[in-house]
Amino acid sequence: MYKAHFGLREPPFRLTPDTSFFFACENYQEALNTLLIAAQNGEGFIKIIGEVGNGKTLLCRKFLATLREDAAKTPPKMNFVFAYLPNPYLEPRSLLLALAEDFRLALAPNADQHEILKGLTKALLNFAREGKQVLVCLDEAQAIPLETLEVLRLLTNLETEKRKLMQVVLFGQPELDERLKQNAVRQLRQRITFQYQLKSLKREEVARYLRHRLAVACYAGPQDIFTRPAVGAMRRVTGGTPRLINIVANKAMLLAYGEGQHQVTARHVRWAAKDTPEARRDWQPSLLGGLLALLMLAGASIGWMMAQ
Repeated sequence: MYKAHFGLREPPFRLTPDTSFFFACENYQEALNTLLIAAQNGEGFIKIIGEVGNGKTLLCRKFLATLREDAAKTPPKMNFVFAYLPNPYLEPRSLLLALAEDFRLALAPNADQHEILKGLTKALLNFAREGKQVLVCLDEAQAIPLETLEVLRLLTNLETEKRKLMQVVLFGQPELDERLKQNAVRQLRQRITFQYQLKSLKREEVARYLRHRLAVACYAGPQDIFTRPAVGAMRRVTGGTPRLINIVANKAMLLAYGEGQHQVTARHVRWAAKDTPEARRDWQPSLLGGLLALLMLAGASIGWMMAQ
């Protein structure tokens, strides 16, 4: 709606995890580097934890895209076979079938769990003989049933004399850590060789994040669309959570467009936050601060009068 008004090629704040919009701030670049190093290492489980909206899915897709780009080089550093499960809330047999499908494994329609496991084991051994490393990425891993996690662990037990036949990357919310504390999965917990925690964006990173996404959307105007006060308000109302920033920024730009303005102000951001249930109310701390100031002033006045 506002693309022409701001001179954009595409909407800059969509919620879809488009890897071209990946923002390589310090935290996210460190997470990506951790994943790439762990993949080259080729052993055990990798765990990435992040709060809701902190960009785990986008990081996962950027990670896989980076490995694919490397695979297209001649010669590649490593040959990977990928499986990506965006919704791993599956009982063991269903998860094994999903893996078999990603590995293009032909199975009988009525194959039981033992037969599926046997077929997967054979496929993993064949990949190893071909010099390929199998990498399984599970998004929303906090939803995986414990018995399914145990089946995954058993699959990662398969190994040659040199390396494991399969590596698993878990992307999950902090609830995943709570699930992994349970005694039933203590063996899996010991197999986690690399881990990283995604954090929210800092204030200066929010400004760069907004400029980055606008630049990817081909904004080439003479001034920043989001004013400095707007960036400060954005950090306060979103807490630096990328998904919330996208939601509030999109609404704020719509408000500016509706007023015929070419810059987004703090007022636009606050009104956009008012329409976003998960956003913080930017003006509440100010009201609280004002109330505290009045109480302190009243206390000082009373003290002065009593001293007279």
